[in-house]
Amino acid sequence: MNILSNGIDAIENFQSSLSVAEMKSYSGYILIKTQQVADNLVEISITDNGGGIKEEVRSRIFDPFLTTKSIGKGTGLGLAIAYQILVHKHQEKLESHSQIGKGTEFLIAIPINIKSG
Repeated sequence: MNILSNGIDAIENFQSSLSVAEMKSYSGYILIKTQQVADNLVEISITDNGGGIKEEVRSRIFDPFLTTKSIGKGTGLGLAIAYQILVHKHQEKLESHSQIGKGTEFLIAIPINIKSG
């Protein structure tokens, strides 16, 4: 939920930086894809077309209390908690990729249990 909420905020912030002419051709989106990447592994991709994340921020995106939001809008704990649960507790994958002006993608890899019989 934190990734989706952040994506919505990124789209809204990016839209507010556009000119009236640019806004006419821009349509914000969040795309969620899942695919089985191995016999026992599913990858979830959550992509937005907001403004992207600067590298100096993206490299610290999972740090507790890091927020780019205004006071009262975010605590900087959502992604840190998600990272703690997925990566540290369950040894899963959570990573991000971003391009300024193009958007951000979060990748989550989790195992699946296939029961036969």
